[in-house]
Amino acid sequence: MSRSELAETRRWVVKIGSSLLTNDGKGLNHPAIAAWVAQLSELHCQGLELILVSSGAVAAGMERLGWQTRPRALAELQAAASIGQAALVQVYQGYLQTGGMIGAQVLLTHEDLRDRQRYLSARATLRTLLEMGTLPIINENDAVASAELRFGDNDTLAAMVSNLLEADLLIILTDQAGLYEADPRQHPEARLLHEVRAGDPQLLAMAGGAGSKVGTGGMRSKVMAASRAARSGTATIVASGHEADVLLRLYRGALLGTRFQPQIPRLAARKRWFVGQLRPMGTLRLDAGAARVLREKGSSLLPVGVTAVEGEFQCGDLVSCLDPEGQEIARGLINFASAEVAARLGKNSAEITELFGEQEAVELIHRDNLALLP
Repeated sequence: MSRSELAETRRWVVKIGSSLLTNDGKGLNHPAIAAWVAQLSELHCQGLELILVSSGAVAAGMERLGWQTRPRALAELQAAASIGQAALVQVYQGYLQTGGMIGAQVLLTHEDLRDRQRYLSARATLRTLLEMGTLPIINENDAVASAELRFGDNDTLAAMVSNLLEADLLIILTDQAGLYEADPRQHPEARLLHEVRAGDPQLLAMAGGAGSKVGTGGMRSKVMAASRAARSGTATIVASGHEADVLLRLYRGALLGTRFQPQIPRLAARKRWFVGQLRPMGTLRLDAGAARVLREKGSSLLPVGVTAVEGEFQCGDLVSCLDPEGQEIARGLINFASAEVAARLGKNSAEITELFGEQEAVELIHRDNLALLP
Protein backbone atom coordinates (compact mmCIF):
# COMPACT_ATOMS: atom_id res chain seq x y z
CA MET A 1 0.00 0.00 0.00
CA SER A 2 1.38 3.41 -0.98
CA ARG A 3 0.83 6.49 1.15
CA SER A 4 -1.62 7.84 -1.41
CA GLU A 5 -3.80 4.77 -0.90
CA LEU A 6 -4.38 5.40 2.82
CA ALA A 7 -7.64 7.17 1.92
CA GLU A 8 -8.91 3.81 0.66
CA THR A 9 -8.47 2.09 4.03
CA ARG A 10 -11.47 1.30 6.19
CA ARG A 11 -10.44 1.11 9.85
CA TRP A 12 -7.79 3.01 11.85
CA VAL A 13 -6.60 2.71 15.42
CA VAL A 14 -5.17 6.02 16.65
CA LYS A 15 -3.05 6.14 19.81
CA ILE A 16 -2.15 9.45 21.47
CA GLY A 17 0.61 9.53 24.07
CA SER A 18 0.62 11.09 27.53
CA SER A 19 3.15 13.83 26.81
CA LEU A 20 0.93 15.13 23.99
CA LEU A 21 -2.28 15.01 25.99
CA THR A 22 -0.90 16.62 29.13
CA ASN A 23 1.53 19.34 28.08
CA ASP A 24 4.40 17.17 29.31
CA GLY A 25 2.64 16.61 32.62
CA LYS A 26 1.41 20.18 33.20
CA GLY A 27 -2.32 19.53 32.88
CA LEU A 28 -4.52 18.40 30.01
CA ASN A 29 -3.76 20.09 26.71
CA HIS A 30 -7.31 21.16 25.83
CA PRO A 31 -6.50 22.93 22.52
CA ALA A 32 -4.58 19.90 21.26
CA ILE A 33 -7.34 17.48 22.31
CA ALA A 34 -9.91 19.68 20.57
CA ALA A 35 -7.81 19.66 17.39
CA TRP A 36 -7.41 15.87 17.37
CA VAL A 37 -11.13 15.34 17.99
CA ALA A 38 -11.93 17.72 15.12
CA GLN A 39 -9.67 15.68 12.82
CA LEU A 40 -11.23 12.43 13.97
CA SER A 41 -14.69 13.85 13.33
CA GLU A 42 -13.74 14.87 9.80
CA LEU A 43 -12.22 11.44 9.08
CA HIS A 44 -15.38 9.84 10.46
CA CYS A 45 -17.40 11.90 7.98
CA GLN A 46 -15.16 10.50 5.22
CA GLY A 47 -16.37 6.99 6.16
CA LEU A 48 -13.43 5.80 8.27
CA GLU A 49 -14.06 3.58 11.28
CA LEU A 50 -11.93 4.95 14.10
CA ILE A 51 -10.77 3.62 17.45
CA LEU A 52 -8.91 5.91 19.85
CA VAL A 53 -6.41 4.48 22.34
CA SER A 54 -5.75 7.32 24.73
CA SER A 55 -3.02 7.60 27.31
CA GLY A 56 -3.10 10.36 29.89
CA ALA A 57 -5.28 8.98 32.70
CA VAL A 58 -2.48 8.74 35.26
CA ALA A 59 -1.02 12.08 34.20
CA ALA A 60 -4.45 13.75 34.39
CA GLY A 61 -4.96 12.25 37.84
CA MET A 62 -1.55 13.53 38.91
CA GLU A 63 -2.64 17.01 37.87
CA ARG A 64 -5.85 16.88 39.93
CA LEU A 65 -3.95 15.50 42.91
CA GLY A 66 -1.18 18.06 42.61
CA TRP A 67 1.56 15.44 42.17
CA GLN A 68 4.70 16.48 40.29
CA THR A 69 6.28 13.05 39.74
CA ARG A 70 4.75 9.76 38.63
CA PRO A 71 4.27 7.44 41.65
CA ARG A 72 5.72 3.95 41.74
CA ALA A 73 3.39 2.28 44.23
CA LEU A 74 0.66 0.31 42.44
CA ALA A 75 -2.14 1.58 44.71
CA GLU A 76 -1.17 5.20 44.06
CA LEU A 77 -0.99 4.59 40.30
CA GLN A 78 -4.43 3.00 40.40
CA ALA A 79 -5.84 5.92 42.38
CA ALA A 80 -4.36 8.48 39.99
CA ALA A 81 -5.70 6.53 37.01
CA SER A 82 -9.20 6.33 38.50
CA ILE A 83 -9.32 10.08 39.10
CA GLY A 84 -7.69 10.97 35.81
CA GLN A 85 -9.75 8.64 33.63
CA ALA A 86 -12.94 10.41 34.61
CA ALA A 87 -11.39 13.78 33.81
CA LEU A 88 -9.98 12.63 30.49
CA VAL A 89 -13.20 11.09 29.18
CA GLN A 90 -15.20 14.12 30.28
CA VAL A 91 -12.97 16.32 28.13
CA TYR A 92 -13.24 13.98 25.14
CA GLN A 93 -17.02 13.79 25.39
CA GLY A 94 -17.35 17.56 25.40
CA TYR A 95 -15.37 18.02 22.20
CA LEU A 96 -16.97 15.00 20.51
CA GLN A 97 -20.45 16.43 21.05
CA THR A 98 -19.32 19.63 19.35
CA GLY A 99 -18.29 17.57 16.34
CA GLY A 100 -21.47 15.50 16.32
CA MET A 101 -19.86 12.25 17.47
CA ILE A 102 -20.58 9.97 20.42
CA GLY A 103 -17.71 8.60 22.49
CA ALA A 104 -17.77 5.19 24.16
CA GLN A 105 -15.33 4.45 26.97
CA VAL A 106 -13.87 0.93 26.91
CA LEU A 107 -11.45 -0.19 29.63
CA LEU A 108 -9.53 -3.40 29.01
CA THR A 109 -7.22 -5.65 31.01
CA HIS A 110 -4.74 -8.16 29.70
CA GLU A 111 -7.08 -10.97 30.77
CA ASP A 112 -9.74 -9.59 28.43
CA LEU A 113 -7.45 -10.34 25.49
CA ARG A 114 -5.84 -13.51 26.84
CA ASP A 115 -9.05 -15.43 27.53
CA ARG A 116 -10.69 -16.60 24.31
CA GLN A 117 -14.28 -15.94 25.36
CA ARG A 118 -13.54 -12.50 26.80
CA TYR A 119 -11.55 -11.70 23.66
CA LEU A 120 -14.53 -12.57 21.47
CA SER A 121 -16.85 -10.58 23.73
CA ALA A 122 -14.60 -7.50 23.58
CA ARG A 123 -14.37 -7.79 19.80
CA ALA A 124 -18.14 -8.10 19.42
CA THR A 125 -18.75 -5.06 21.62
CA LEU A 126 -16.21 -2.91 19.78
CA ARG A 127 -17.54 -3.97 16.39
CA THR A 128 -21.06 -3.05 17.49
CA LEU A 129 -19.85 0.35 18.68
CA LEU A 130 -18.24 0.94 15.29
CA GLU A 131 -21.42 -0.11 13.49
CA MET A 132 -23.31 2.41 15.61
CA GLY A 133 -20.97 5.16 14.42
CA THR A 134 -19.41 5.88 17.80
CA LEU A 135 -15.76 6.50 18.69
CA PRO A 136 -14.51 3.85 21.13
CA ILE A 137 -12.01 5.44 23.53
CA ILE A 138 -9.84 2.67 24.91
CA ASN A 139 -7.47 2.57 27.84
CA GLU A 140 -6.13 -0.05 30.24
CA ASN A 141 -8.47 -0.71 33.16
CA ASP A 142 -5.77 0.57 35.49
CA ALA A 143 -7.94 0.72 38.60
CA VAL A 144 -8.27 -3.08 38.79
CA ALA A 145 -4.88 -4.15 37.43
CA SER A 146 -3.51 -6.76 39.83
CA ALA A 147 -0.06 -7.81 38.59
CA GLU A 148 1.06 -4.56 36.98
CA LEU A 149 -0.62 -1.37 35.88
CA ARG A 150 -0.26 -1.78 32.16
CA PHE A 151 0.10 -4.15 29.23
CA GLY A 152 3.62 -2.77 29.15
CA ASP A 153 2.43 0.55 27.77
CA ASN A 154 -0.43 1.86 25.66
CA ASP A 155 1.59 1.36 22.48
CA THR A 156 1.28 -2.38 23.10
CA LEU A 157 -2.40 -2.04 23.95
CA ALA A 158 -2.99 -0.15 20.69
CA ALA A 159 -1.22 -2.90 18.72
CA MET A 160 -3.36 -5.57 20.36
CA VAL A 161 -6.54 -3.61 19.66
CA SER A 162 -5.38 -3.42 16.04
CA ASN A 163 -5.06 -7.23 16.05
CA LEU A 164 -8.43 -7.58 17.76
CA LEU A 165 -10.31 -5.47 15.22
CA GLU A 166 -8.28 -6.31 12.09
CA ALA A 167 -7.39 -2.65 11.60
CA ASP A 168 -5.86 -1.53 8.32
CA LEU A 169 -3.65 1.06 10.00
CA LEU A 170 -2.32 1.87 13.46
CA ILE A 171 -1.25 5.49 13.96
CA ILE A 172 0.85 6.25 17.03
CA LEU A 173 1.09 9.97 17.74
CA THR A 174 4.04 10.95 19.88
CA ASP A 175 6.34 13.88 20.62
CA GLN A 176 8.91 12.72 18.06
CA ALA A 177 8.81 13.03 14.28
CA GLY A 178 9.23 9.28 13.83
CA LEU A 179 12.04 6.74 13.91
CA TYR A 180 15.53 8.05 13.19
CA GLU A 181 18.53 5.98 12.19
CA ALA A 182 20.04 7.02 15.56
CA ASP A 183 18.79 8.86 18.64
CA PRO A 184 18.44 12.48 17.40
CA ARG A 185 18.99 13.79 20.93
CA GLN A 186 22.51 12.43 20.81
CA HIS A 187 23.04 12.51 17.03
CA PRO A 188 21.49 15.69 15.58
CA GLU A 189 22.55 14.64 12.09
CA ALA A 190 20.52 11.42 12.25
CA ARG A 191 18.15 10.86 9.32
CA LEU A 192 14.41 10.32 9.75
CA LEU A 193 13.32 6.99 8.28
CA HIS A 194 10.06 7.30 6.34
CA GLU A 195 9.61 3.62 5.28
CA VAL A 196 10.80 0.52 7.17
CA ARG A 197 9.81 -3.12 7.49
CA ALA A 198 8.06 -4.02 10.74
CA GLY A 199 9.93 -6.65 12.71
CA ASP A 200 13.38 -5.74 11.35
CA PRO A 201 15.68 -6.43 14.35
CA GLN A 202 17.91 -3.49 13.43
CA LEU A 203 15.09 -1.06 14.22
CA LEU A 204 15.27 -1.66 17.98
CA ALA A 205 18.91 -0.58 18.03
CA MET A 206 17.90 2.67 16.35
CA ALA A 207 15.01 3.30 18.74
CA GLY A 208 16.95 4.39 21.81
CA GLY A 209 15.70 4.19 25.37
CA ALA A 210 12.87 5.22 27.65
CA GLY A 211 10.01 7.64 27.23
CA SER A 212 9.08 10.90 28.89
CA LYS A 213 8.57 11.60 32.58
CA VAL A 214 4.77 11.33 32.17
CA GLY A 215 4.71 8.44 29.71
CA THR A 216 6.10 4.93 29.78
CA GLY A 217 6.90 4.09 26.19
CA GLY A 218 9.57 5.79 24.15
CA MET A 219 10.40 4.92 20.55
CA ARG A 220 11.49 1.39 21.46
CA SER A 221 7.98 0.47 22.59
CA LYS A 222 6.57 1.92 19.38
CA VAL A 223 8.90 -0.19 17.25
CA MET A 224 7.82 -3.27 19.21
CA ALA A 225 4.14 -2.31 18.91
CA ALA A 226 4.53 -1.94 15.13
CA SER A 227 6.02 -5.42 14.99
CA ARG A 228 3.12 -6.82 17.01
CA ALA A 229 0.51 -5.06 14.87
CA ALA A 230 2.19 -6.37 11.73
CA ARG A 231 1.53 -9.93 12.85
CA SER A 232 -2.09 -9.45 11.78
CA GLY A 233 -1.17 -7.52 8.65
CA THR A 234 -1.68 -4.04 10.12
CA ALA A 235 0.67 -1.27 8.99
CA THR A 236 1.81 1.31 11.56
CA ILE A 237 2.72 4.97 11.23
CA VAL A 238 4.57 6.70 14.07
CA ALA A 239 4.32 10.46 13.66
CA SER A 240 4.54 13.70 15.63
CA GLY A 241 1.34 14.82 17.29
CA HIS A 242 2.68 18.36 17.18
CA GLU A 243 2.22 18.46 13.38
CA ALA A 244 -0.78 20.55 12.38
CA ASP A 245 -3.68 18.41 11.08
CA VAL A 246 -1.43 15.37 11.22
CA LEU A 247 -4.25 12.83 10.88
CA LEU A 248 -5.87 14.59 7.95
CA ARG A 249 -2.56 15.00 6.17
CA LEU A 250 -1.73 11.32 6.63
CA TYR A 251 -5.14 10.45 5.22
CA ARG A 252 -4.32 12.56 2.15
CA GLY A 253 -0.99 10.75 1.65
CA ALA A 254 1.47 13.21 3.21
CA LEU A 255 4.97 11.88 3.89
CA LEU A 256 4.92 12.30 7.66
CA GLY A 257 6.53 10.11 10.29
CA THR A 258 7.74 6.54 9.85
CA ARG A 259 5.60 3.83 8.28
CA PHE A 260 6.22 0.24 9.38
CA GLN A 261 5.10 -2.12 6.63
CA PRO A 262 4.02 -5.65 7.61
CA GLN A 263 6.07 -8.47 6.11
CA ILE A 264 3.38 -11.16 6.15
CA PRO A 265 -0.19 -11.38 4.82
CA ARG A 266 -3.12 -11.20 7.17
CA LEU A 267 -3.58 -14.22 9.37
CA ALA A 268 -6.89 -15.95 9.87
CA ALA A 269 -8.85 -14.25 12.65
CA ARG A 270 -8.46 -17.17 15.04
CA LYS A 271 -4.70 -17.37 14.52
CA ARG A 272 -4.45 -13.61 14.96
CA TRP A 273 -5.62 -14.17 18.51
CA PHE A 274 -2.80 -16.66 19.19
CA VAL A 275 0.03 -14.41 18.09
CA GLY A 276 -1.50 -11.37 19.73
CA GLN A 277 -1.12 -12.73 23.25
CA LEU A 278 1.49 -11.33 25.59
CA ARG A 279 1.76 -14.17 28.04
CA PRO A 280 1.63 -17.76 26.83
CA MET A 281 0.99 -20.15 29.69
CA GLY A 282 3.87 -22.49 28.83
CA THR A 283 6.67 -23.38 26.44
CA LEU A 284 7.47 -26.37 24.23
CA ARG A 285 11.05 -26.84 23.08
CA LEU A 286 11.37 -28.52 19.69
CA ASP A 287 14.14 -30.46 18.02
CA ALA A 288 15.57 -29.28 14.70
CA GLY A 289 13.36 -31.59 12.64
CA ALA A 290 10.10 -30.48 14.24
CA ALA A 291 11.09 -26.81 13.97
CA ARG A 292 11.87 -27.25 10.28
CA VAL A 293 8.56 -28.99 9.56
CA LEU A 294 6.62 -26.23 11.32
CA ARG A 295 8.44 -23.50 9.44
CA GLU A 296 8.25 -25.14 6.01
CA LYS A 297 4.89 -26.90 6.09
CA GLY A 298 2.88 -25.45 8.97
CA SER A 299 1.97 -29.00 10.00
CA SER A 300 0.47 -30.11 13.28
CA LEU A 301 2.92 -30.51 16.15
CA LEU A 302 3.46 -34.11 17.23
CA PRO A 303 5.02 -35.24 20.54
CA VAL A 304 7.94 -36.96 18.80
CA GLY A 305 9.51 -33.60 17.94
CA VAL A 306 9.23 -32.02 21.40
CA THR A 307 12.25 -32.26 23.71
CA ALA A 308 11.04 -30.36 26.80
CA VAL A 309 7.99 -28.73 28.34
CA GLU A 310 8.12 -25.71 30.62
CA GLY A 311 5.42 -24.11 32.76
CA GLU A 312 2.07 -25.37 34.00
CA PHE A 313 -0.92 -25.18 31.67
CA GLN A 314 -4.22 -26.85 30.91
CA CYS A 315 -5.80 -28.19 27.75
CA GLY A 316 -6.75 -25.27 25.51
CA ASP A 317 -4.17 -22.84 26.88
CA LEU A 318 -1.82 -20.87 24.66
CA VAL A 319 1.79 -22.11 24.53
CA SER A 320 4.97 -20.99 22.77
CA CYS A 321 7.07 -23.24 20.53
CA LEU A 322 10.83 -22.64 20.55
CA ASP A 323 13.43 -23.98 18.12
CA PRO A 324 16.73 -25.52 19.40
CA GLU A 325 18.29 -22.01 19.50
CA GLY A 326 15.53 -20.73 21.78
CA GLN A 327 13.79 -18.59 19.14
CA GLU A 328 9.99 -18.52 19.32
CA ILE A 329 8.71 -19.78 15.98
CA ALA A 330 5.03 -20.49 16.70
CA ARG A 331 2.17 -20.26 19.17
CA GLY A 332 -0.86 -22.45 19.49
CA LEU A 333 -3.61 -23.97 21.60
CA ILE A 334 -2.40 -27.12 23.32
CA ASN A 335 -4.50 -30.30 23.35
CA PHE A 336 -3.18 -31.57 26.71
CA ALA A 337 -2.25 -30.32 30.16
CA SER A 338 1.46 -29.85 30.87
CA ALA A 339 1.76 -33.10 32.84
CA GLU A 340 0.17 -35.05 29.97
CA VAL A 341 2.54 -33.39 27.47
CA ALA A 342 5.54 -34.34 29.61
CA ALA A 343 4.43 -37.99 29.55
CA ARG A 344 4.33 -37.92 25.73
CA LEU A 345 7.65 -36.17 25.00
CA GLY A 346 9.63 -37.70 22.13
CA LYS A 347 7.17 -40.50 21.52
CA ASN A 348 5.76 -41.37 18.13
CA SER A 349 2.10 -42.12 17.44
CA ALA A 350 2.51 -45.87 17.83
CA GLU A 351 4.20 -45.54 21.19
CA ILE A 352 1.52 -43.15 22.43
CA THR A 353 -1.24 -45.53 21.34
CA GLU A 354 0.50 -48.38 23.14
CA LEU A 355 0.88 -46.36 26.35
CA PHE A 356 -2.40 -44.46 26.44
CA GLY A 357 -4.72 -46.30 24.08
CA GLU A 358 -6.57 -44.73 21.19
CA GLN A 359 -6.46 -40.97 21.61
CA GLU A 360 -9.00 -38.50 20.28
CA ALA A 361 -6.11 -36.15 19.49
CA VAL A 362 -2.60 -37.44 18.85
CA GLU A 363 -1.23 -34.00 17.98
CA LEU A 364 -0.08 -31.74 20.77
CA ILE A 365 -1.20 -28.76 18.66
CA HIS A 366 -3.37 -29.15 15.57
CA ARG A 367 -2.32 -27.06 12.60
CA ASP A 368 -5.69 -25.25 12.66
CA ASN A 369 -4.77 -24.01 16.16
CA LEU A 370 -1.15 -23.15 15.31
CA ALA A 371 0.20 -19.81 14.11
CA LEU A 372 3.76 -19.31 12.82
CA LEU A 373 5.58 -16.16 13.84
CA PRO A 374 7.58 -14.05 11.37
